[in-house]
Amino acid sequence: MKLVAALLLLAAVPVQAAGLTVRTGETWIFTVKKGEPAHARRVAPSARIPKGQIKVSVRPMLGTAMTVTNNSAIAYTYRAELLSGGKASVARSCTLPPNARPSFEQWQQNADAVRIGGFKVASADGTC
Repeated sequence: MKLVAALLLLAAVPVQAAGLTVRTGETWIFTVKKGEPAHARRVAPSARIPKGQIKVSVRPMLGTAMTVTNNSAIAYTYRAELLSGGKASVARSCTLPPNARPSFEQWQQNADAVRIGGFKVASADGTC
């Protein structure tokens, strides 16, 4: 009986989606491990990006704007979701170029946050 109660309790716990959630107005730096953000830490927008790490900032501008700078030699594609009112919607994202070149994303929707994850190695020429 205790086992059944424990299983029901586990089933009631909501599953947290993988990725890093960056609220509007925040800036984070992280590395990519097994395709997901790892060792993430909130930083000042002016923070320098260590080699091999990625910096992401989300701002309210003409909807929602996100700047991502990848200070590694690897280009990535990634998944982006706009979070608003507790609901997530998939957003278009461009290839994240390597070598500290910034990528700028802008969506018309006003979002409370953007969740990014699902990083995959991409060609350096990129697509959008």
